[in-house]
Amino acid sequence: MFTFGGEAPFLTVVVPCYNEEKVIHETTRRLAGVLDRLVQEQLIAPESKVLYVDDGSKDETWTLIDELSRTHPFVRGLKLARNVGHQNALLAGLTAAGACSDCVISIDADLQDDVTAIRSFLYKFHEGFDVVYGVRESRSTDSFFKRNTALGFYRMMKLLGVNIMYNHADYRLLSHRALSALLEYKEVNLFLRGIVPLVGYRSAVVRYDRHERYAGESKYNLRKMLSFAFQGITSFSITPIRMVTAGGFIIFVLSFLAALYSLFVHLRGQTTSGWTSLILSIWFIGGVQLMSLGLLGEYIGKIYMEVKGRPLYNIEINQLLEERKADADRSRKISSL
Repeated sequence: MFTFGGEAPFLTVVVPCYNEEKVIHETTRRLAGVLDRLVQEQLIAPESKVLYVDDGSKDETWTLIDELSRTHPFVRGLKLARNVGHQNALLAGLTAAGACSDCVISIDADLQDDVTAIRSFLYKFHEGFDVVYGVRESRSTDSFFKRNTALGFYRMMKLLGVNIMYNHADYRLLSHRALSALLEYKEVNLFLRGIVPLVGYRSAVVRYDRHERYAGESKYNLRKMLSFAFQGITSFSITPIRMVTAGGFIIFVLSFLAALYSLFVHLRGQTTSGWTSLILSIWFIGGVQLMSLGLLGEYIGKIYMEVKGRPLYNIEINQLLEERKADADRSRKISSL
């Protein structure tokens, strides 16, 4: 049995949701079972919550969240004004939960991440770890394409010098101080898997088996996966720019050697018309230049987004905040008696 400063810690489980009406009841049932056991073991406080973050869903997700919050005392909802993407929705939930939690755990709503691993997360937290990463044992449930592209992505990130946890998505625990440090990072181009390791503090790993999706379809199609991967690469590494520079230098050297060779052949009177080679060279150099300009433009575009400083999300309904206000009102009324 553990205690946190004499009392069990207040845990908030943050669950981003986008069109998850088919799984929300089952997710609640499973999380309820886990939280009940953790409360009985005094690993968490009885007041601990599950915070669903509705990322502008187009189906009945928010209606179900609102109903669950009325029938389950541990369920609360956070409704965003529009769809802002998984990473921003997750950050909104973490920010809201951080104001009243000793620790937070983020998990997706699709039940692919093993909810029973939360218990192991809490044991690591009680041992003094501020960051606990949920790491998949294998990718046997993924398709051949997704498995190999994901592994390729992690290898590329390591090659580019990005400190990222291998086979870790967004299933993790953060202590209050780790979360407070995370919220000091003000990037608009969010890639939390890369930012969390920058926080530092003691970290641990909990391994688990990933399940098949309970219901519905994955929200990450090929376009979104490629966009997410490119976001991670360009947000945390300038190696691609250096590769462009190195490529330009190599092409310059090759062009210089080719010029010397052409001059040598010309002096010997052995020149022939080289229309094909000339056209191919022009197209090759032009292609390299366009790719280089596009890559540089991507980084400039990110600078443009950062300096504008626009809010990452707008909250329409925050049941956690409403609950705290209601508690404060009750306290004031009691003190005035």
